Amino acid sequence: MRKEPTARIPLGILGLLIALTIYGVVLARYLPDLIGDWPTLAQTLIYIVLGVIWLLPLRRFLIWMETGKWG
Repeated sequence: MRKEPTARIPLGILGLLIALTIYGVVLARYLPDLIGDWPTLAQTLIYIVLGVIWLLPLRRFLIWMETGKWG
């Protein structure tokens, strides 16, 4: 257990917010041009998958924020 505060947590939160903002802006900018003519159900599935996919690396990132190790 960590006994002293570290800069990893605030930096990690800031990094996460920046990364998610960039991810969202890139998706909002380029995705409608690519899939705008697709059927609504297909677009919905793509947006659901891309809305959840950012969670995949989150566990390791949160572990790093708490312990300083990636695993």
